[in-house]
Amino acid sequence: MAQGPPPYKVYRSRRPLFGRRDEQDGALRPPPPRRRPNLTGKRIALYVAGAIGVWLLLSLLLFLVSAQIQSGKIDEKAESALAGAGPMPFSANTILVLGSDARTKRTAEPGSRIGGPSRSDTIMLMRAGGGASQRLSIPRDTIVNIPGHGPDKVNAAYAIGGPALTITTLRQYLGIEINHVVEVDFENFPEFVDALGGIDFTTKHCVVSNINGGKRNGGFTLRLKPGTHHLDGEETLVLARTRKNDCRPNENDLDRTRRQQEILSAMKGELLSPGTFFRLPWVSWAAPQAIRSDMAGPSLMGLFTSLAVTGSPTPRVLRGDPVVVNGQFALTVPDARKRRMVKRFQDG
Repeated sequence: MAQGPPPYKVYRSRRPLFGRRDEQDGALRPPPPRRRPNLTGKRIALYVAGAIGVWLLLSLLLFLVSAQIQSGKIDEKAESALAGAGPMPFSANTILVLGSDARTKRTAEPGSRIGGPSRSDTIMLMRAGGGASQRLSIPRDTIVNIPGHGPDKVNAAYAIGGPALTITTLRQYLGIEINHVVEVDFENFPEFVDALGGIDFTTKHCVVSNINGGKRNGGFTLRLKPGTHHLDGEETLVLARTRKNDCRPNENDLDRTRRQQEILSAMKGELLSPGTFFRLPWVSWAAPQAIRSDMAGPSLMGLFTSLAVTGSPTPRVLRGDPVVVNGQFALTVPDARKRRMVKRFQDG
């Protein structure tokens, strides 16, 4: 019986590290040069895409870790006062943004408290997710009924019961369920703005602000002429906190709340700018550090995504009529006006 060829194997030798000796004269010959892959357009595109992917993954991990660290700093009572909602960015959520007048030694101004009870300077509702994009600021001097304490200015709710009582007060006053809460951390806020590279802010009127006694007394001074200015983190914080504009003494808290919404829009513009991509890991770490929230990494990422994919809404303020209560300036909002503003906020 005829047999086929015997089986055999092909062995490939490794490329010698120091060359190969010639079989005839025994001389050591250098190894043949390696063939370098041709840098085609396709290869370059793959390398660039890989580098971008690694950069984005690093930024995402830093954001999630930073957000997880901050999520444990919110009041547990505040979390209990919140209503449930679908996940952002797919479902519409209402977020309460609070900024209190509590100051550290670094940011304290004369007359403000360092530790202890504080009042909320900034009270803003945001509607985000599911294509929604609305903002509604509530002036701190607005008279509301604080559950268990009676009529008072809305910012007193924070001093009495923190974010939990503020949530309950606004839910009863406006008839709006609040799904998440965000407290601005004034200590870390400037670092976040600096990570963005600062913001471009346009003002139609001059702004002159002296906080903590002004620069001459070791505080902060801000002077802006009409036009567009590039502000760093400290300047942005001073602008957001400005209550008294020495250039326009007739300004009130309504002007302040509008300015805060404009600052928020300017920050969003910087987040979406091409230059921010190169600073993305630093921005991703600093963003959650600038706030305290019930939202952990994924939900906070959903909020930022929702804000990024929608346009900047028209700044809206719940305007009240001036009154004097117990010798102090205050604002009262007629029910019809309140219902109209709430409907616009919820319906867009």
